[in-house]
Amino acid sequence: MTNLLVRIFVKDYDKTGKPAVRGRYGLLAGFVGLACNVLLFSLKFLVGMVFGSIAIVADAVNNLSDAGSCIVTLIGFKMSGKPADEEHPYGHARVEYIAGLVVSFSILLLGIQLIGSSVQKIFKPEAVEFSWLSVAVLCMAILVKLWMGLFYRKVGKTIDSMAILANSADSMNDVYATSAVLVSALVGKVTGWQLDGYAGTLVAVFIIISGIGLVRETLNPLLGTAPAQELVNKIEDKLHGYEGVLGTHDLMVHNYGPQRCFASVHVEVCAKEDILKSHDMIDNIEKDFAEDLDIHLVIHLDPVVTDDEETNHMRDVVQKILQELDSRLSMHDFRMVKGNTHSNLIFDVAVPPRYQMSDKELREVIDTQVKADYPDYFTVITVDRSYTSTTGRADSDNS
Repeated sequence: MTNLLVRIFVKDYDKTGKPAVRGRYGLLAGFVGLACNVLLFSLKFLVGMVFGSIAIVADAVNNLSDAGSCIVTLIGFKMSGKPADEEHPYGHARVEYIAGLVVSFSILLLGIQLIGSSVQKIFKPEAVEFSWLSVAVLCMAILVKLWMGLFYRKVGKTIDSMAILANSADSMNDVYATSAVLVSALVGKVTGWQLDGYAGTLVAVFIIISGIGLVRETLNPLLGTAPAQELVNKIEDKLHGYEGVLGTHDLMVHNYGPQRCFASVHVEVCAKEDILKSHDMIDNIEKDFAEDLDIHLVIHLDPVVTDDEETNHMRDVVQKILQELDSRLSMHDFRMVKGNTHSNLIFDVAVPPRYQMSDKELREVIDTQVKADYPDYFTVITVDRSYTSTTGRADSDNS
């Protein structure tokens, strides 16, 4: 069913890398969800009011909220597809994240409202008229929501959309919530127990838990998260595939919305290489990343001395000290300034997030260990924080 809808309503459905195609997927998901939720709300609300079930009415209102979420999703995809302008030079793709956040908050607020009316029904129970029509409507709703959850999940993964994946999670929670309402109705029929208020409370709790989880998931991209390790590895592997690249470090990846990725990185090259040749290589790398990975990459060129025996030896000494301190530490931008009485070793140390030592302590430990065997060498250390949860890498011992 999902594949059929995609083939009918999404032109060029297999070209998901194109923003226009991605937008069509989003509009399809929004319209399908809107139609299904309006239908379910109408049926459940009617049945709940006729037979006096607060649990079914609560479930119906939940579907109405889901319909509103679909409208937000539609608006979000429409706005996120707008091109960049003077005020938003990176485009509007993050609007999709905002849409997902609005959906998440609406789910959370709805759950809080419903739990109040459901708890009230527990303390002041009212007889609920059993009806096989109610059972039929609830069974149909479970099947529809199950399909919607799978539909949203497939579309969301196809275009990597947090907003649509949020709707998928919400739909699957609706399956459990509606099942609870159905079970309470059947148990009430068999035993005569009035479980309607308890079922309504359970539905509300499901909604609140779902809302809290979705708020966290949709808020993270807006705050800025570390890039996926798979993407980091892909970028580094591609960079190290170019002849002349000795090492990389200080990779930073910025996400301005789905398929709006900007990155910067330092690339180490031999200091004796012609600067024009190295610059031409950098230009080609940036062009390749834009065409192959759709990443807007900016590269800073770092020349590295590779043929000075003393420099290479002291670089190895410092690298060994770092590895003995912590295997997660790495070094880059190493250079030596020689003097008559002493030489300065100037370099950056990359540390992982929340590293246990302070910057001052780390500098002192490294300096002390260097001077223990080489008292005529002073260290000038810059502590560098990682933005990708990695510490850079090099292709050779001389980088």
